[in-house]
Amino acid sequence: MIKLTLEIAKQLLAVAEQKARQMETLSNIAIVDEGGNLIAFHRMDNARFAGIEISKGKAWTSVTMQMPTANLAQSALPGSPSYGINTTNEGKITVLGGGIPLVSEGKVVGGIGVSGGTSAQDTEVANAAVQAFSNFQGTRADWSVNARIGTNHSYR
Repeated sequence: MIKLTLEIAKQLLAVAEQKARQMETLSNIAIVDEGGNLIAFHRMDNARFAGIEISKGKAWTSVTMQMPTANLAQSALPGSPSYGINTTNEGKITVLGGGIPLVSEGKVVGGIGVSGGTSAQDTEVANAAVQAFSNFQGTRADWSVNARIGTNHSYR
């Protein structure tokens, strides 16, 4: 099983940022561990400040509910079985798409939350990092990202 470390979280942030840049969105990206505790966070230049807490909330929710937040968003609509769930846990449950658990050998080991675009865009950015995580084989050599976090340089 892969343990979600700071080094892996940094790589996932880079993948997500690269995807956000390709999509021309400005994102806040949060990575949390299996307990929903923040490991790493990245706010792209000029990303909305409100997205900071939203991205953290999405990551936390994806881990604690053990499902993508987009799935929860559907079941939390008025008249649905989980309507009002966002008022539980002191209002911390976030029912907007863009939070996805990170799973290793069938166990949730962390989560990613993205905020900055539409829910569909945030989900697409998060999915890029989830795909990279699922392809990870335990060595840095397996990463093929050509991105530098926190720069305005072009990406290959």
